[in-house]
Amino acid sequence: MSEPKHQIRASYTDTTVTVYQAYAPEIGLPAAVDGRFPAAWRRDRMTWIKPSFLWMMYRCGWAGKEGQETVLAVEITREGFEWALENACLAHYQPGLHPDRGDWKRRLKRAPARVQWDPERDLHLRPLAHRSLQLGLTGEAAERYAEEWIVSIRDVTALAQAIHAHVRDGALDAARQLLPVERPYPAGDVLTAHLRD
Repeated sequence: MSEPKHQIRASYTDTTVTVYQAYAPEIGLPAAVDGRFPAAWRRDRMTWIKPSFLWMMYRCGWAGKEGQETVLAVEITREGFEWALENACLAHYQPGLHPDRGDWKRRLKRAPARVQWDPERDLHLRPLAHRSLQLGLTGEAAERYAEEWIVSIRDVTALAQAIHAHVRDGALDAARQLLPVERPYPAGDVLTAHLRD
């Protein structure tokens, strides 16, 4: 059975959801040690969080891209995650979803979060037919993320490298066994009804 085009898939508990980010070691390593981002982390920039581990691997090249050598699994409150979705705007204009381009631009400018749906990836990082959620946080959302929503931060760089090694060796079953378990997020269709392209 094929996956729905727009569906949030994530690792989550009753109270938290795990998202991924990748940073240079000077940001990522202290964040994992302290469980919060260091002073060098820029709150005034858009920060993108991704519930899909494999999309993060695509983005950071299995922790091989410059400035993205440290992969973090950031466990945040579901309350915060859902607040961001409820207050988000789609990152691009979509006829039928927005009354007109001007209305979309005004919403985007005011929104503390934005959403992109990018092709999900397989173990070889090839695009799949269904989409993966990328959630951009700015302003109030970035501040809440840093100060209120984070429950824990783990360095999962070694995990990324171990999975990548299995993929390179052609041991895809072994690679799959190490992947974080991502399930459809409950009521995600309701949370993203205003965010589908």
